[in-house]
Amino acid sequence: MHSDDLQQMDERKSGWMTIRKVAPYLWPADEPWVKRRVVLAMAMLVLAKLIAVYTPILYKGAVDALAGEGVPPLALGAVGLTVAYGVARMMTVGFQQLRDALFAPVGQRALRALALETFQHIHQLSMRYHVTRRTGGLSRIIERGVKGVEFLLRFLLFSIGPLILELLLVAVVLMWLFDVWYLVVVAVTIALYIWFTFTVTEWRVKLRREMNDQDTEANQRAIDSLLNFETVKYFNAERREAERYDVSMKAYAQAALKTAYSLAFLNFGQSFLITCGLIGVMVLAATGVQNGSLTVGDFVMVNAYMIQITVPLNFLGTVYREIRQALVDMGQMFQLLE
Repeated sequence: MHSDDLQQMDERKSGWMTIRKVAPYLWPADEPWVKRRVVLAMAMLVLAKLIAVYTPILYKGAVDALAGEGVPPLALGAVGLTVAYGVARMMTVGFQQLRDALFAPVGQRALRALALETFQHIHQLSMRYHVTRRTGGLSRIIERGVKGVEFLLRFLLFSIGPLILELLLVAVVLMWLFDVWYLVVVAVTIALYIWFTFTVTEWRVKLRREMNDQDTEANQRAIDSLLNFETVKYFNAERREAERYDVSMKAYAQAALKTAYSLAFLNFGQSFLITCGLIGVMVLAATGVQNGSLTVGDFVMVNAYMIQITVPLNFLGTVYREIRQALVDMGQMFQLLE
């Protein structure tokens, strides 16, 4: 088996182990207030998604009422439906913010508990470990690992799960209100999008890891050089130290450029796939309007649904990459704890 494949398998195994270690901080047996907040946050999440999926139906009703077509939902006129549409959008955002506010203390508690545990553990390690590990690199590993805790909890709960829920709801609505071909186009688009996003992101994780390693190396050299300031001065080694630091920073800059170029490729590919799916669905809807089986409101509603699912999908690559990166950073921190 290829060394990269073995490394990916090791990372996935390490990632699942990290998730298992972090999960108890979400559901601690001795602190019921944490459980209550998690349950309430999840309830707000589901409410926000249900309202978000119903919102385009109100938009369709308003357009049909203005065009004198169809039967308006909720027995409201064009103005009433427009107001209801605005209120629904506001409620979606409101429930999302309430969800974040409810969960924030849970994430901060987990971050604080793990940071304290790591700090205490490092003080118990042998002098030999501290001498060979080098303070600069060690401080960066702890800093990135602790920051990854809250990020991982928040994004696992509030990005991947809600995205799957919203995609399923939109798919069901499109099949129920229109026909199976809308579902086929949306499903194929999403499948291609997710495949492309995950494939490119796996490649980008390797580039990001290389960039992190160079960042750690540069930080390590800078801090170690400053900690040994007297020795550097005594041997007149300032220029040599500056050259060593510059070598590390040059390697970091090259790795950062690769990361930036790969992000541009990812963004363009995602936009291309989503636009193709949008055009496909809109052509189906336009054909339906032309032959009289659909109203103009239906055309607008299909467009609204497609735009609605592209927003969370656009963040999928970022979320997946950041979750992978958080798992790598936290894996390094948990290695310290072991």
